[in-house]
Amino acid sequence: MTSDELAACLQTNPVVVRRTMAGLREAGLVTSGRGHGGGWTLARPLDDVTMRDIYTALGEPMLFQMGNAMENPACLVEQAVNHALDDAFRDAEAMLIARLGEVTLATLAADFKRRFAEHRAALNQPG
Repeated sequence: MTSDELAACLQTNPVVVRRTMAGLREAGLVTSGRGHGGGWTLARPLDDVTMRDIYTALGEPMLFQMGNAMENPACLVEQAVNHALDDAFRDAEAMLIARLGEVTLATLAADFKRRFAEHRAALNQPG
């Protein structure tokens, strides 16, 4: 698919798609071609690419919007709460990253195909 086609699917700007896909290309996950018939193509088989590969290729963006408060670092209560939550946030992030390594694009594709078939069947039911 081209950046324009992907952007239309994602309801975003093609420039955003190109920037994102450039990171995936640098990691060897996709290739790009120019001109007629060009666009973005997966560079590896679906069962060889995990969500963790993609997460890593995108620069390991922050996983949680929630985190320790840093409004008043001198506040002893804030320090105590942050200390108590540090391990929990670290453990949660480690668990999520490990799970990303277990989910392949093949797994996602199979789930999509199943859901699409169910959706199509539901649309074709009388009534």
